[in-house]
Amino acid sequence: MIIDGEGLILGRLASSVSQKLLAGESVTVLNAEKIIISGSKDWAYARYKQRVDRASISNPRDMGPKYPRRPDDIFRRTVRGMIPYRKTTGREAFKGLKVYVGIPKEFEGEETYPVPEAQPKHIIKSVELGKISQLLGSKF
Repeated sequence: MIIDGEGLILGRLASSVSQKLLAGESVTVLNAEKIIISGSKDWAYARYKQRVDRASISNPRDMGPKYPRRPDDIFRRTVRGMIPYRKTTGREAFKGLKVYVGIPKEFEGEETYPVPEAQPKHIIKSVELGKISQLLGSKF
């Protein structure tokens, strides 16, 4: 199943993708940099910046936990938090997820599956995942 993430809300999209993964389907998400986070840009940046900085807060020499900066990896990490990743079923389901920035050549012209529950309804403030990723220092 191929999903175009352009203009879809991060949490709702990740929730529906995780349900499909646990049902045994393989899911490919395109345009990860255009997925929307609802809320102000300052709030979203502060939330993800705090996660990225966690490694140096506890112990500067101990370089973990690692939190992603690229938009495709941020989406993968969000989906991973919604499945039982530490169990065998969750780990096998997570292997069925592929996320891309932009649209690769092998997926051009392919039909995408709509996700109506992830469409924005009444959002006043929002920011794209690609913008947050650039603020975190990603060079995607």
